[in-house]
Amino acid sequence: MSGMKLIAEVLFIILVLTSLIQLGYYWMNYRRLAYFVRRSANTVAKPLSVIICARNEAERLKKYLPDVLEQDYPSFEVIVVNDCSWDDTDLVLKDFEKQYKHLKIVTINEQEKYKHGKKFALTLGIKAASNDLLLFTDADCRPLGKQWISLMQSNFSDKSDFVLGYGAYNKEPGIINKLIRFDAFMIAIQFLSAALAGNSYMGVGRNLAYKKTIFFKNKGFAKHNHVLSGDDDLFVNENANSENCTIEITPEAFTSSEPKRSFSEWFTQKKRHLSTSRYYKSSDKFSLFLKNGSVIFFYLLLITLLILQYDWRLLVSLYAFVLLAKMPIIYKIATKLKEKDIIWSFPLLEFFHTLLLPLFYLANLISKQKTWK
Repeated sequence: MSGMKLIAEVLFIILVLTSLIQLGYYWMNYRRLAYFVRRSANTVAKPLSVIICARNEAERLKKYLPDVLEQDYPSFEVIVVNDCSWDDTDLVLKDFEKQYKHLKIVTINEQEKYKHGKKFALTLGIKAASNDLLLFTDADCRPLGKQWISLMQSNFSDKSDFVLGYGAYNKEPGIINKLIRFDAFMIAIQFLSAALAGNSYMGVGRNLAYKKTIFFKNKGFAKHNHVLSGDDDLFVNENANSENCTIEITPEAFTSSEPKRSFSEWFTQKKRHLSTSRYYKSSDKFSLFLKNGSVIFFYLLLITLLILQYDWRLLVSLYAFVLLAKMPIIYKIATKLKEKDIIWSFPLLEFFHTLLLPLFYLANLISKQKTWK
């Protein structure tokens, strides 16, 4: 056997291993989300505080804040932290305050000697909250139903301190929108499935709830205050466990956000999000490496073996088998998360998304985040 042929055989064996790792995650982990059935939840409507941080979000607040303020829930307040805005955010909030008595405004003024990130703004919002139950979203988000607060709140109990929700992105034309939504969809599959497996490692600030008591009991963001991002995922990573974390995936409990509209904007956002993963628990980092690494190496090895003119029928058969084995899980989850258009474009989206992932990881290693926005 020639040296090149031996190398190709070894690469094919590794390709098969990456296939088995992927399918292991799909059918042993993601399957939990695919076949998840919502349990009966708490029906007592306890008072709750919604917290939103806003920096120069005047137009988005006009557009989305009414959907939060007009939730069908008997006892809640909405706290908007105006974080050093220099647009008309202050005027917009004051107009809303006249109309909605349950709106509370916290204003932070710019200080030249002290620069802060989103965690500081969130901490002030949490301190201002009158209630123990806290629900977080962003200024560019809107709940997809008037039962958002009710559904998220219903998951709290004496044991449950965290509720993880799904934060989608608005559907718009174009391949960038599809990739952004696919990226959010796959991230959601991973962290929601992990939570169902008793290994909660992150949540998204677009749709996340936890108790004020758990925040102060664990000294808030103190452990990672030096990291600009991570107000959502790092706090969950450090404090959520198999007993105190639940998920909510009823469609009316989803939020939807404005997506970036250019690749460069998404690239910057993605780098910011990835900058926190290095601070995850070692077990979570290893698990994510296997999940994402197996997909990356699968496609890289597939392309390499095609270039080396390995038996294409064998390669195509293996690819088809892996894809067909994934599709039942993808179909059920995409249906639950109201992302059905992703189902039929899944093969292409997964391929292009996988090729971009190493680029995101590399960029994150060589650049530093300067601001939370």
